[in-house]
Amino acid sequence: MTQNPKSQIRNPKWTHDRRILLLALLSGLPAVMVALVLLWRGDCSSKTQWTLTVMMVGAWCSFAFAARARVVRPLQTVSNLLSALREEDFSVRARGARRDDPLGDVMFEVNALGEMLREQRLGALEATALLRTVMEEINLAVFAFDDAQRLRLVNRAGERLLAQPIERLLGRTAEELGLADCLQGEPTRTLQMTFPGSIGRWGMRRSSFRQGGKPHQLLVLADLSQALREEERQAWQRLLRVLGHELNNSLAPIKSIAGSLGSLLGKEPPPADWKEDMQGGLGVITARADALSRFMEAYSRLARLPARARPQLDDSG
Repeated sequence: MTQNPKSQIRNPKWTHDRRILLLALLSGLPAVMVALVLLWRGDCSSKTQWTLTVMMVGAWCSFAFAARARVVRPLQTVSNLLSALREEDFSVRARGARRDDPLGDVMFEVNALGEMLREQRLGALEATALLRTVMEEINLAVFAFDDAQRLRLVNRAGERLLAQPIERLLGRTAEELGLADCLQGEPTRTLQMTFPGSIGRWGMRRSSFRQGGKPHQLLVLADLSQALREEERQAWQRLLRVLGHELNNSLAPIKSIAGSLGSLLGKEPPPADWKEDMQGGLGVITARADALSRFMEAYSRLARLPARARPQLDDSG
């Protein structure tokens, strides 16, 4: 039957070290009793009998206490090592740890456990530092709420979004921060929301995790308006490149032919075939102007198409 630990604490005479001492005394008791019986029944003098009795009892008790110390001291050492590990002090090591010895095996395994915990702690610290660096650098607002919907974690983008320092944000509820709607409903959706630090459309993702045995919710908000503005800027750049390319293809020959015709009219006397050159040059100008007109009309029709029916602009022109 298993004893109650509280009863063992209240009854100190049954502690482990006292049990070892009692067993050591009991193991030598028969031999001591036999020796004393033979001694006192012998023909020795009383002084000799008392002297030998004190020596035997002293040696008996000394060996018993020595056996107790040999058992208790390694246990105290192991206890101190485990206490240091519990307090996350992984620099303490047991001396004399060697194989092929029961006590040495215990010390060796405790040292190996301390080294493993030290490496795991170092890896956890490095992983935490990397995670914090990534969270600070990403352009996504990250929030972590506990089971009471109180904010426990926020990155730099989240601080900018709520326009408050982290010291004033941690511990506040999602209702106070204006994020209560994000913790309800579909875990992935698009929202049109206004925050103290920004206004626009937001892509929302919500997931669950556990920390310390308690459920938490992780909320990530991405600014879709910024992405749309960037796409719109790139679309305008492509449009301007295409328009500039087509305009240059039409205006360059018109400018060249107009200059040639002006030089032709300035000649005195004019060449014999100047009328043919004038008609040919004006024909080229008319053709390029018509092509430019058709191009602009095509872009006008494109602008009137529904958004889903519009083809993407070709950068190559």
